[in-house]
Order: sequence, then structure tokens, then C-alpha cells
Amino acid sequence: MTLSDGVSAVTSTSPRTAVPLKTDGSPSAPAKARAGARRAKRRRTVLFFMAPAFLGFLIFFGYPLIATVYYSFTRYDLINPPQFIGFDNYIRMFTTEPLVGTAAYNTLWLVVVLTVCRVVFSLGIASVISRLKSGVGLVRTLCYLPTLAPPAAATLAFVFVFNPEFGPVNRFLRLVGIDGGLWFNSPAMSKPALTLLALWGSGELMIIILAALLDVPTEQYEAAELDGAGPVRRFWHVTLPSISPVLLFGVVNSIIYALQFFTQAIVAASASAGTADVAGNSKLIGAPQNSTLTYPIWLYVQGFRYFNMGYAAAMAVLLFIVSSGFTWILVRQLRKSQHQEEGA
Repeated sequence: MTLSDGVSAVTSTSPRTAVPLKTDGSPSAPAKARAGARRAKRRRTVLFFMAPAFLGFLIFFGYPLIATVYYSFTRYDLINPPQFIGFDNYIRMFTTEPLVGTAAYNTLWLVVVLTVCRVVFSLGIASVISRLKSGVGLVRTLCYLPTLAPPAAATLAFVFVFNPEFGPVNRFLRLVGIDGGLWFNSPAMSKPALTLLALWGSGELMIIILAALLDVPTEQYEAAELDGAGPVRRFWHVTLPSISPVLLFGVVNSIIYALQFFTQAIVAASASAGTADVAGNSKLIGAPQNSTLTYPIWLYVQGFRYFNMGYAAAMAVLLFIVSSGFTWILVRQLRKSQHQEEGA
């Protein structure tokens, strides 16, 4: 019996045969076909499980986005068929519509002030909670609870609390000799009052930042303390760089939140005016004196009160472009800073 016959016998008795190979060591055609069939089966399995997500994306985001872009170039009132008018809606937005400028200014004010205050406030509260030694769970729960309140109910409660006549805030301020002002009834103080309302309900961002703070390695603080760094320098050189991605998320989230500011502003305007009939009386939109008229509110008025759906679609497209632009710029800056840190 030769050596080759022995090898053949051992190979033939093995339970599973090896993949047939060509003389150059590459898989044969049947082996390639079986491997391709297995890969195709895996792809079909992955697509099967991802199909619901893809379908939901197409139905609830893809199709509405395409339809909105299409209607933005038409004159459409939900009754008659849409008529193509080109860029007339966009031209009207920038030339002949005076309240668009007011709504854009109010929204821009909220974007700048609300974003800065919301991130700083959430970071401050999270920093305080991360240093507590006892009662952390209770304090964390109390700070997060306002987030669970419905926006309309929370706004009504805030309007009552800041009522200039009998509200608890102004009563307390009068006791200490301070004039509390008109708050939601004053054009100059209505947006700051809305900002306070948004800060009161920023517990979700606070929890996210708190998780990032607790995840910072203690070794970095110890090393910085050994180098003589004080609390301020440790916070500036250790804490902030470590949680910078989370802070960027908070900035992006707050910008989008301010760009879509709707419910609180429209409820506060109606409640401060003493009536809840928002949809039936255009004078209450943006009260007092259009100081709470945000861009989404004016979009809603144009689309669902005046039935200018084409014009409202053009406003929605512009809002989407601005939101996407802010997000892209901030994400790009984050990636650039990360590359600089890795290079250093």
C-alpha cells in the first residue's frame, strides 16, 4: 500500500470532505456557488429584519419630505388640485410677507438664548448632582420629573405661576421689594419667560450630561490634582474635553428644539390673553404683540388656518434646510476637533 493510497483512505473515511480546490489552490466553481448562495441567504435575512425600519422610514419620512418639496412649488389649498407656480412661494417669503421676519427673529432669539441657557443649565445641575454624597436618586428624580409633564399642561401651570397679579412668583418678589414685571403679558419678557419654561423641562438633557460626567475616569482627576490643578482647571481641562461629544449633542438637540418651538409658545399666548380659543381667533397668535410668534406657529397658521399649503410647505422646506445646516456644521466641527486631538 503506497503513501498516496493511505492518504486517500483517511480522506474518504472523514465525515466531512474538504472544499474541492483547483491545482492553484483557489476554490472550484461549485464551492464558489455554494459560498455565494450562503452570502445571498444572509443578505436576504438581514433585509428581512430591516424591512420594517426601511418601510417606516419611507412612509413617515421619505414620502412626506418629497411631497413637501413638491407642494412648495405649487399653489395648493387642500381642496383644488395643486398648480405649479415655480419659486413664487419662496419669493413671497423673502419679499412680501412681513410676519415671516418677525417669526424668524423670535425663533433665532430662542435658538441663541435657549441653546446656551439649556446646555449651561443642564451642565450645572448635572455637575452638582454628580458631587452629591447622599440622596442622589431623589434629587435626580426630582430634576427629571418636569420632563414628564405634558407641554400644554406645563405651560398653563407656568403662566399661572408667573401671573403678574396673583402669581406666586410676583407675590414673593413683592415681599422682598422687587417688581416682578408682566412676564407672559409683556412683549419684552415673554421670550425670557418661555426660556425659563424650557429650562424647567430640560431634565432629559441633564440626565444625559450626568451620565457623561460619571463616566469620566477618576484617574484623570487624580493626575491633574497631583499636577497642582485646582477645581476650575480640572473642570476646564479634564471634564469638558471628556464630555465634549455629549455637549455637542446637547447643542444640536437644543437648536432643533428651539427651531421647532411651537406648543409652549401658542399655549402661553392664549393662556396669558385669558382664553384658550387659539384656533378661532388670529389675534391671539403670537400675543402679546407677536413676541411669541415663532416660525413653526406662522407655518401652522398659513397651512391650517389660511389653507396656503403650498406656502406652508415652502416654509417647512426652509426650516428643514436650516436645521440640517446647523447640524452639519456642528458635527463637522466636532470631527475636526477630534482629528486635532488625535493628531496632537
